[in-house]
Amino acid sequence: MDKILTQLDLDSHISQFRSFFSREDSLYIEGDQELHYRYIKALDKIEFNAPPKVIDFFSIKNHLKKHGVLNFEQIFELVKVVRYFRYFRNKKLDCIIGEWIEKIEIPEKFLEVEKYFDFQGNFEENLDETLFGLGQRIKEHKGEISASLKRLMGSSKISGYLVDTQVHFINNEECLLVRGGFNHVLKGAVVGRSTGGFFYVAPDIILKTKEKIRYIEQEREALFYAYAKEFSQKLSELLPFINYIDKEFSKFDNYQARVLFARSKDLQIIKSKNHKNIVLKDFIHPALQHAKPINVDFSKNILMITGVNAGGKTMLLKSILASAFMAKYIIPMKLNETKSEIGNFKDLEAIIDDPQNVKNDISTFAGRMQQFSQIFTKKQALIGIDEIELGTDSDEAAALFKVILDDLIKKGQKVVVTTHHKRLAALMADREDVELLAAIYDEDQRRPTYEFMQGIIGKSYAFETASRYGIAHRLVDEAKKVYGDNSEKLSLLIERGSELERELKQKHQQVDEKLNELEKKERALKEQREALNLELQKQEALLKQSYEEAINEAKKAARGGDIKEIHRAMNKANKKLPHEQKAEIPRDIEFKVGNEVKYHSQSGVIVSMKGKNDATIDINGMKVRVKTKHLKPTKIVKQKPKTDIRVNVEKKAGLKCDLHGMRGDEACEVLDKFLNDALVNGWDEVIVYHGIGTGKLSHAVKEFLKHHPRVKKFEDAPAHMGGFGAKIVTL
Repeated sequence: MDKILTQLDLDSHISQFRSFFSREDSLYIEGDQELHYRYIKALDKIEFNAPPKVIDFFSIKNHLKKHGVLNFEQIFELVKVVRYFRYFRNKKLDCIIGEWIEKIEIPEKFLEVEKYFDFQGNFEENLDETLFGLGQRIKEHKGEISASLKRLMGSSKISGYLVDTQVHFINNEECLLVRGGFNHVLKGAVVGRSTGGFFYVAPDIILKTKEKIRYIEQEREALFYAYAKEFSQKLSELLPFINYIDKEFSKFDNYQARVLFARSKDLQIIKSKNHKNIVLKDFIHPALQHAKPINVDFSKNILMITGVNAGGKTMLLKSILASAFMAKYIIPMKLNETKSEIGNFKDLEAIIDDPQNVKNDISTFAGRMQQFSQIFTKKQALIGIDEIELGTDSDEAAALFKVILDDLIKKGQKVVVTTHHKRLAALMADREDVELLAAIYDEDQRRPTYEFMQGIIGKSYAFETASRYGIAHRLVDEAKKVYGDNSEKLSLLIERGSELERELKQKHQQVDEKLNELEKKERALKEQREALNLELQKQEALLKQSYEEAINEAKKAARGGDIKEIHRAMNKANKKLPHEQKAEIPRDIEFKVGNEVKYHSQSGVIVSMKGKNDATIDINGMKVRVKTKHLKPTKIVKQKPKTDIRVNVEKKAGLKCDLHGMRGDEACEVLDKFLNDALVNGWDEVIVYHGIGTGKLSHAVKEFLKHHPRVKKFEDAPAHMGGFGAKIVTL
């Protein structure tokens, strides 16, 4: 992992992220990543204090398994974790974090141990009367030592030898700083020398008191050990709880580190999704300061980045791989969280550095081949290759790497490539699963813009870049002459051809989308027509049933012979027959002068109104006063001059053509003339009889119909119309 972090320039970012952990742990959180992500997002909505720094519990748990005795520092590490969970429990959270913390039950036995430690980890001696008494005695003896030293420093005998009037602690011993020759007036042991050549002396007069303190401290240590032994015994019995709390704290530590790290740098927390696409919106690589945000859609299998030197191609490659790495491990990053999507990849591989090694006699190209051979063993990997053509002839490399990239795609790999090799880009551009991306160069400003355009092969601008970085203009101009106009035109032609090909593909895609829409509409209309046909058949069945019932009623009456009974039966039958329902004209129409109306069978225009109910209308120059209830709104259609063109076509063809008894050539001539006449007469479907016989005539007719430009389709006729001996032809 360290190698990929260095290659992608993520070392500093990950180092800062690790500093937010309470204790060292792996970047990967084992278990259900979706569930972990839910907990992280829930924790991000809560204000909380960071957990204390704690050590790993591995050695503590091993001691307890072997019934060893823990020291107070180790015991307090357990206490710190339990107290932190209790702090969260007291927050009474209403979310999945609260539900999780509520499940952590702290045993009573642990409370019996915890109460002996304050929040700094000091042992609460006041809870034990003996320890408290011993502590007071030590304080008294230290007071005696301090008083003895003060009396000694006030003595006139040694005042001339004292450098200062302070008590110094050297090697945990109380000392006086004196000049040479002190041994005539002061008895004691020299415990050190100062930089000025003076002596640190521990006087003999305080030795007895210090000895008493040592005896008391030994007694205290014995009591402390007894407590440590007692606590260790209790904790051994709580080993399952300690294992559980250790696991839960590790999980929580991973969550809180991500949340607090994101808050400290205004980053977003995003996880990888169950697909292989990478869509980045406003992504900024953590190693860059004041960088332009990256926007890229890497949904295809290969992303080939070309364009200007020093235009950001390598950094774009690193950014894509870095985003996949951080999403896989749910590490906060800078991007638009709602508009970005990052897939999940089993492996991440970067071929970025020059692998040349003099010691192993490996050239750049040989080293690259070794790296590629290792990639072929990977599955479902995201691979980044910087300067793919590095170290060998460009034309040979184009063919070789095209085949290599094709094979990597077949193996399910996803590849990001940077290259200045237009031939390789042109070879790969015709694939549907290859996306081209070009770094843009500002011709006016003569510098790269660090922006990218999709769908084209970019120019390297090697001459311009050389000038920008200090190469003399005369050398650059001479190089341009050597390069030649033809090479420049070829380069531009490749770039333009790639651009046109992409535009054509986009247009094809748009046409396909429109065709799909039309097909959907056609299917919808077909379904609607089928539904209407079903409804029509249903209504026809109901009508037929009503009709039969009416006829049966009439027949029944006729058999009776009674005229009155016949009339009654006919009336009854008439009621059962469906009747046409005339649409009623709404009477709330408001007529106005100038409205075009219909009065009975005549059409006219309202010329005046008297109230709402009376109107005077003009019908072909005759004015008539009528009630508005007798009027209907209408629109008078003015007659337009008609141009009558008649085409007299002699109808020479019917709907059928009989070819029985003819030879193949003769039949084709007759059939050709028949089809031409049918087209002139406007027929769109005809029938051709050819019989079965030996099958030669049938074959000739089929071949002729297949190649006729106006025949849409043909098929065998139904059995009652000739079957295999005839063809229904659609024109």
